[in-house]
Amino acid sequence: MATESARGAVEVICPGCASARARAVPEVCADHAARREGLADRLARAPGVPSRFDSCLHFVEGMLMAGVGVALAYGGVDGDKPLYTVGGSLLAVLVFVGTIVVVRGEGRERALVAAGAPRADTLWRSAYHCPGCASVFCPGGAPWQGRLTPEQFKKLVWTEAGYGKQLEERFTDVRLPPGISAGPGGNPDHA
Repeated sequence: MATESARGAVEVICPGCASARARAVPEVCADHAARREGLADRLARAPGVPSRFDSCLHFVEGMLMAGVGVALAYGGVDGDKPLYTVGGSLLAVLVFVGTIVVVRGEGRERALVAAGAPRADTLWRSAYHCPGCASVFCPGGAPWQGRLTPEQFKKLVWTEAGYGKQLEERFTDVRLPPGISAGPGGNPDHA
């Protein structure tokens, strides 16, 4: 429920405790105190993913390490040391393959988060957090009705957006209230 205050700002009233201290979830997540207390993590819109710069840095690091393997192999060939040749070659190949796997995995994570961002935004931006009863709700009952704990809210947002497999175990075990379905096909335990 929303009411207009004397200053012209709209106050959102919590349906659980009737407090007017409810704030929009994006506002709560931007608050430094909420970050220190861990509330911002429990209300997070999406999983953290490595940036493209991080992936480039990981690629460069991997190639430098593969270069060390190539140098060892070259030193083994040049100095007639077959152990260095075999060991350096194996090191170079393993590090090269490992680097490619890591960088591609980071790219897939970024693509998954980008694909689910519109649905996550719809749920996340419309939600309010009440510090009085520690609940999350949507004024007007859309896109869901009722109150959720921050943990239930995170599970709802992440499973609806397709990030359910990236939830920490403490969030996957959380049950959503009856009538609130999450995830593809409306399965509340999709994660």
